Amino acid sequence: MKILSFREVIIVYYSYFGKMISYKTDIRVLYSDTDQMGIVHHSNYLKYYETARWELFRSLGISYKSIENEGYIVPVIRINTHYIKAIHYDDIVTIITTLKTIKGSRIWFHYKLYTLDGVLVNEAETELAFVKKENRKPCLVPEFVNLAITDSISSKT
Repeated sequence: MKILSFREVIIVYYSYFGKMISYKTDIRVLYSDTDQMGIVHHSNYLKYYETARWELFRSLGISYKSIENEGYIVPVIRINTHYIKAIHYDDIVTIITTLKTIKGSRIWFHYKLYTLDGVLVNEAETELAFVKKENRKPCLVPEFVNLAITDSISSKT
């Protein structure tokens, strides 16, 4: 039986009770994001999720560049998305990104995309894994990432 560190206990507790970190990002739909029908092509939602996810990390004081500089990469290993309504060129969408769970090397995010008038247009979840850049093998979430997350959670309670 593994004994959890204090930081792991905080993350498990808050992910279990649904009090993880959320962050709001606004994105304007570019013309190049749309198809011939003037609707955002489904592949561009992945780009929106990535932007929103890394803006959440930036709000914690962590950039993807800093993660790479420490010798890690964070590939997406699973995506589940539900398209509810179409969005169009020049629309502004608000993305609420929530860091749901951290377990071992993996980290899960949930996304809700809304129009400016509050209509839910898309929901998604992504699962990512922390991987050591040098050997491309999964590893535990780095301590500096855990620290930033637990500091953010602790400051909200």
